[in-house]
Amino acid sequence: MRGKLEQTGKNEVILEKAEIEKREVLFRLLQYSLFEESGGDGNEMNEEAIFPYPWFEAYFSEEGREGYFIREGREGKLAGFVMINCHMEKAESGHSIAEFMVVPGQRRKGIGRAAAWACFQKHQGNWEVAPAVGSSGAMAFWKSVIEEYTGGRCQLEDGIFSFVSGEEH
Repeated sequence: MRGKLEQTGKNEVILEKAEIEKREVLFRLLQYSLFEESGGDGNEMNEEAIFPYPWFEAYFSEEGREGYFIREGREGKLAGFVMINCHMEKAESGHSIAEFMVVPGQRRKGIGRAAAWACFQKHQGNWEVAPAVGSSGAMAFWKSVIEEYTGGRCQLEDGIFSFVSGEEH
């Protein structure tokens, strides 16, 4: 099932729900992301060369967990993925970006920004985003995206950005 085409400036993205039939594609994208982050977060691969992610199957069975493919423009080229859940650190309820990645060849084109905004618009209310530990690039990306989205109405505490979606966006 394709999501609606979201546009931020000149960049268009589609958030396509990751259905169970496409779980292997999502898992491969997640593995690329976990590999990329492993230099800063201490996550180690196992003997099967897999980075363990104990919550992966829950994204296909638990309410409050959603996985999406990020597709670029009207052609729908696969550009990355996002995993959203309702596990909050600072607020009692809301949504959180659990995992987010735009493939390297598609970065710096505004796709990540448009995808993030599409996520925030999809679920109004409290949001938390904790950039990848030890990644100055991830921190700069999320700081820029969230400050622009909220007009600066966000907080950063303990490495977690907190804000409310749906307020004059």
